[in-house]
Amino acid sequence: MKKRLAFLSLSLLALAVILLLPLPPPIETAKGVIALTGPGKAALAVLVMVVILWITEAVPFPIAGFMGLVLLVMTKAAELKPLVRDGFGNSIILFFIGVLIFSAAIAETNLLKRITTYLLYRLGHNPKAIILCFLAMGALLSGWITDMAVAAMLMPIAVSILKDAKVEPLKSNFGRALLISCAWGPLIGGVATPAGCGPNPLTMTFLKDLAGIDFTFVDWMLLGYPATILMIPCAWLILIRVFPLEKIELAIAEDDFCKQRAELGGLQRNEILTLLIFGLTVTLWICGKWISDWTGGAIGYLDIKFVAIACACLFFLPGVDVLDWKKAENGISWGGIILIVTGLSIGMTIYKTGAAGWMAQVAFSKLGLLHPVLIIFAVVMGVSLMKVMFSSNTVTGIIMVPLLIALARQIDLDPVLLAIPAGITSSLAFLLVTSAPTNVIPYSAGYFTIKDMMKAGVWMTLASSACVTLSIVVMGKLFGIVNW
Repeated sequence: MKKRLAFLSLSLLALAVILLLPLPPPIETAKGVIALTGPGKAALAVLVMVVILWITEAVPFPIAGFMGLVLLVMTKAAELKPLVRDGFGNSIILFFIGVLIFSAAIAETNLLKRITTYLLYRLGHNPKAIILCFLAMGALLSGWITDMAVAAMLMPIAVSILKDAKVEPLKSNFGRALLISCAWGPLIGGVATPAGCGPNPLTMTFLKDLAGIDFTFVDWMLLGYPATILMIPCAWLILIRVFPLEKIELAIAEDDFCKQRAELGGLQRNEILTLLIFGLTVTLWICGKWISDWTGGAIGYLDIKFVAIACACLFFLPGVDVLDWKKAENGISWGGIILIVTGLSIGMTIYKTGAAGWMAQVAFSKLGLLHPVLIIFAVVMGVSLMKVMFSSNTVTGIIMVPLLIALARQIDLDPVLLAIPAGITSSLAFLLVTSAPTNVIPYSAGYFTIKDMMKAGVWMTLASSACVTLSIVVMGKLFGIVNW
């Protein structure tokens, strides 16, 4: 309690100090003078206060967001109606609710258990292959289901394997590598599609609202999936090199895997319906623009947010009844949604008041002197290191993406060149357990330490930075998504 009160006091003190400071002198640039206005300074003061609260967790993330909105109005950085419209009136809310309903529906079925049973049955008892399987499976699933949910589904399966192999916590490199793979796989796959994790659609929304760039579902996949594919073997090699695997005697016989598979039986009705709805959703996400063009606009543009909520409704229809609302309600992180919409309001205000442009000029103006490839790598590495401070992917995206879009405008760069690397990297948290809730879930099993994750995470951070840069450079140029 005392610690939280101290951090709250510190955040309020920071707010007061910045509000009382005089306005800094204008900055002269090749494109003109950039000055920090009074509302812009007030918006920065509120942002600093909220960031302190987010980092220290003195109050819950959503409440810190609400406090930010209240203070933006009190300091006259923004008016209430446009502030609320920027966040709570944004259609991105529908996308998040839809995706979370999908996660709840899949969790109600045995689909993931079927997949893991089949893969482990095919893999045999090869520890290296099992680690690769968990990385690949986590990455594949988290492109469509929230990464926390995937980690929560993989962790008990991994622990079951370790118990059958009579592996003791903290005494086995196989145990360390396997449980870390339960975190890394979902983190890696979360960047593959906009549905993977919060910063992805958030970045697309900022690009649309702040830069007028309509970045599509397919555009993101063309950059995100190659990065994911490149990171999987890198993660596998790092884990088996940093943690040389000992010989493992798995007690489970092949017959037991067959028995588990037989107990699951054939596909159940709710599983078939879930697969059909999921397939329809993915098809519309990927092909929405093409369908609209093919029909001459008769169907209209199938926006990813509209598709997400429309298809999520199908789970509740009479005759389908895969989910009831109480189960869906429990599966939706309402606090996460509040964090996203309040963060959108704060981010939009920082941009609209000119504070983002001024702060970007002060902090990142030298980026414009680098080659575009080095710019991408620098952004990826910078955001990766910032993740050490933040325990929320969404918070990282909220802070970084508007600043980098403002910077791109000032130095005549394509905003996509800066915003997409930052958005992708916002969810890559390989260094610390506390950098993402996805890491905390496997860590709670007790098979690896914070030091273990840091030891492997340093190498994975470097590898992921190279993979993301390579994907954006090659695929971005090949498909004309990124211009420089």
